Amino acid sequence: MARKISFINYKGGVGKTSLIVNTAACLAKAGKRVLLFDFDTQSNASIWLLRLERWNLLNTSGKGAIFSIFESSETRVKDCLVRDVVKGKSGESLLPGLDLVPTTFNLVDLESDYRGNPQRPPFTIFQEQLAEIESDYDFILFDCPPNILRASQCGIFCSNEVFVPANPDALSLIGFTLLVEKLQKFHQISAGFRRTGMGPIAQVCGIVFNAIKPEMDIDVPKMRMQLRMNQFKNQRRVAQNAKIFNATVRDATVVRRAVTLGLPVTLLGRVGDDADNVQNDYMRLANELIQHASAF
Repeated sequence: MARKISFINYKGGVGKTSLIVNTAACLAKAGKRVLLFDFDTQSNASIWLLRLERWNLLNTSGKGAIFSIFESSETRVKDCLVRDVVKGKSGESLLPGLDLVPTTFNLVDLESDYRGNPQRPPFTIFQEQLAEIESDYDFILFDCPPNILRASQCGIFCSNEVFVPANPDALSLIGFTLLVEKLQKFHQISAGFRRTGMGPIAQVCGIVFNAIKPEMDIDVPKMRMQLRMNQFKNQRRVAQNAKIFNATVRDATVVRRAVTLGLPVTLLGRVGDDADNVQNDYMRLANELIQHASAF
């Protein structure tokens, strides 16, 4: 059974997309079959992995992006799969095992213009179609915007785990707190739509400190985050195995270079200490994520 994980924090700007793209790549490099869904209307993960020229074709036609499944009953999630998404200049696969279901800017219409059957909210349509392919994967990751509106609901409804990217600041703590409140409300309204075999509802299982700048002391922010998590554990509002990951990810200019090249950091090779350090950070995080399954 695939592990289905949503990456979300109610605070934006925490480096969520860089975290999920590079974690997905490290999982694939470790031999796992990984499917990444881009549910953020900014389309950053899609533009990164498809590169701009391929994504532009998708954005112009609108066909093959995730919104297609809500526009037409003829299109299903499996039709939107971009297999082995990371390609070289000659079209060769550079990272077998990492697939993508991309998005384009028209996903915003799911929040505003979409008029579907109120008895079948979008997250139920998505869940039914995801069930057709989820056995093909070890990990299914959802890149969610900093809210729990319709797009995020699709990922969260299908997930069993939530990971919270965070910066060592007060706003990330506030974002985590608000996320837990909003998750609880969504689970209440969606409970009647859950089906046998979906597994437990999505709860926060991990917090990852990301984009840590040099010389920054994160001990106090981690302590405050841990205190809040302990409160939520006592209230049973997060998973009982929820943890702050030991692996943290440093801020590095090489991540921005990787976006320009359309490659995950792990495929850049040795390009200096900056890259080597952050590559190791992402790999440690992926390995810790895999090990965390034993407690889930």
